[in-house]
Amino acid sequence: MFKKFVVTASALALVAGVTLTSQATPAHAAKGWQVGVGVASGLAAGAILGSALSQPRYVAPPPAYYPAPPAYYPAPAPVVYRPAPWSPAWYNYCSRKYRSFNPNTGYFLSYSGQYRFCQ
Repeated sequence: MFKKFVVTASALALVAGVTLTSQATPAHAAKGWQVGVGVASGLAAGAILGSALSQPRYVAPPPAYYPAPPAYYPAPAPVVYRPAPWSPAWYNYCSRKYRSFNPNTGYFLSYSGQYRFCQ
């Protein structure tokens, strides 16, 4: 349908150009250059009109949707069960964990050769 409209507009512009140039005096009407000018102006008008109508229309893209970033929460601190020092549970924990644990001092011998307090 759009091509039909462009062809029709070109044909109307051609006829209008011929009509406007052929309304001269009868003495000049016999000259063929007026018809040629009319045809040329009609073609030019049709080309301009046809190209103006056939240009693609700019359509704005739909607005972009950017979802909100997910909320990141810091990881909770690891829960490590350690009994309070000098309690009976502390004695059991340290004596099972370290073979070199001394219950009188609360220290054990580490692999580096240093004595460390059991926590």
